[in-house]
Amino acid sequence: MAAQTQTPSANDSPSKRTVPKTVKTIVPNLEDCTYTQFYCEENVWRLSEYVAKHDAAELVKCFVVFISNESHCVPLWRQRSGKSEEKLITWDYHVIFMYEPDDRCLVFDLDSDLPFPTYFHKYVTETLRTDHILRPEHYRYFRVVPASLFLQKFASDRRHMRRDDGTWMHPPPPAPPISTPDCAHNLDEFISMDSKRGVGTVYNLQDFVRRFYKNM
Repeated sequence: MAAQTQTPSANDSPSKRTVPKTVKTIVPNLEDCTYTQFYCEENVWRLSEYVAKHDAAELVKCFVVFISNESHCVPLWRQRSGKSEEKLITWDYHVIFMYEPDDRCLVFDLDSDLPFPTYFHKYVTETLRTDHILRPEHYRYFRVVPASLFLQKFASDRRHMRRDDGTWMHPPPPAPPISTPDCAHNLDEFISMDSKRGVGTVYNLQDFVRRFYKNM
């Protein structure tokens, strides 16, 4: 993913809310996660892989969520790369990991300045906010893919991060590119918000919230 624009905005104070200890820990602490800036899809693939290896029974409760739109221009707040006080930045796409152990849902966003993890409702309130303040071409859509299916199907040879002369726009992760026996690159199918393409289910913001916020 690549940052496109940054927009100044009003004051915002960092969240102090943390997830209670009663929630099962299924991924490493933030500082111990495999992370390469601007490669959110691979970072989340590594989180999914970690759960599959260390707590496989919980993988069925995990989801990978691609956030994008036809314009490839999605505003998100509380992102560490944001320069304003509200940490607003516009990505071409973004990827997060979600865990739904019961009627609660937790969001793991490796690029956020919110707690890791953060409750779904808080993430929506502080990071996604509402589409009503945006132009229609900036409305956010969400491709939700079961983490197990993501591990089976996702492939990226990182071509989207190379310039025309073959040099890197941003240094890649040290690990080899992710591939499947049948595919070397299908990232575009996951970024696409065409419900007729790819795997998983595509939601608009309202339906995404209805799916994962059980108190509505």
